[in-house]
Amino acid sequence: MLGQTFDQCTFGHNDDIGLLFRLDAFVPFEILKKQRVEALKMMELGQSGIEVPSMVIGTSSLGNLYEAKPYGEKLELVIAALECFTDEIVFDSAGKYGAGLALETLGQALNDLQVPKNKVLISNKLGWKRAPLKGEPTFEKDVWKDLSYDAVQDISYQGILTCFEEGNELLKGYDSQLVSIHDPDEYLDQADSPEDYEKRFADILDGYSALDELKQTGKVKAIGVGSKSWKVIQKIYSEVKLDWVMIANSMTIYDHPEELFHFMSKLEKEGVGIINSAVFHSGFLVGGEFFDYQKMDKYEPQHYKRYKWRAKFFQICEAHRIDPAHACIQFALQLPGVNSLALNSTSTDRIQANFKYCDTLIPDSFWDDLKKQKMIADYLSEFNLNQIS
Repeated sequence: MLGQTFDQCTFGHNDDIGLLFRLDAFVPFEILKKQRVEALKMMELGQSGIEVPSMVIGTSSLGNLYEAKPYGEKLELVIAALECFTDEIVFDSAGKYGAGLALETLGQALNDLQVPKNKVLISNKLGWKRAPLKGEPTFEKDVWKDLSYDAVQDISYQGILTCFEEGNELLKGYDSQLVSIHDPDEYLDQADSPEDYEKRFADILDGYSALDELKQTGKVKAIGVGSKSWKVIQKIYSEVKLDWVMIANSMTIYDHPEELFHFMSKLEKEGVGIINSAVFHSGFLVGGEFFDYQKMDKYEPQHYKRYKWRAKFFQICEAHRIDPAHACIQFALQLPGVNSLALNSTSTDRIQANFKYCDTLIPDSFWDDLKKQKMIADYLSEFNLNQIS
């Protein structure tokens, strides 16, 4: 880490966000950018006119995902991310992440590091807003730790505008330019009748009317959707002109449905950008205990097959001297229409390793072995997993 070590820094206290560094206790952006490594390849996000690197920095760890970390450690993560990029950096966040804590922490860090606003592009997934906390958070229980607020879903025309305004306030002067509706699948899953489902889908379309207004008035650059259900993305796309989509937990080295592969090919042909996210399945594929935000138990029959798959995956990776994270990243990046991956980490070293993995191909022999051992679906047997040059 550059400059003064973090355990040598003097701290102050801010009741809104926790511990803050003295402004002279860390390295400003102008110095950081001189230390950076070679830039990642930039790609246009669909036909939006916006260029993005192959790695977008996820921020759920800034919102106390699985564990609460002090501000100083979170600031280290932001610095490690900034060190990776020679010019513009893209962060992905959401009001749901820690009930706004991730947005708040990101805004604080960017201000403390004096990062020029024209060097940052922020994606904010909208649809969740802060609410008073009464006991434990009511959303994604046991996932977010030590929060000061709860989060509730608010998908409607006014709800999306409220989430947009709240997000920009939390970012403390930095504005979100890529916006999307977050978790429309969860909103629809709450329907208690076919009529309620149709009403909720109408709410989602009203939300897109709000996003379209933001785009037409120049307040945002591109609109999209972020969902763990690709079929909900497909349904929304049949009704709404999207600039980009974020597919979560759905197209990974572990699970890659052929139908989704063809939908992604369609999006690519029609000029819609794709950001692939959650490609480690909440860290499980690289050794974690959670799979898609659910804690795994290897003694549970429905979880055992995932452990069994992972053990075989690790064995093949070890035989080829490939980091499992590298394999997950390159597989997810090579699929049709994928412009970028949103990658979150709680480790500074892992952020910088992921950066290198996004730009480093893996030998064909590794992919051939995975195919031979049926770790990759048969429909991809002839698909080239080394398309980036």
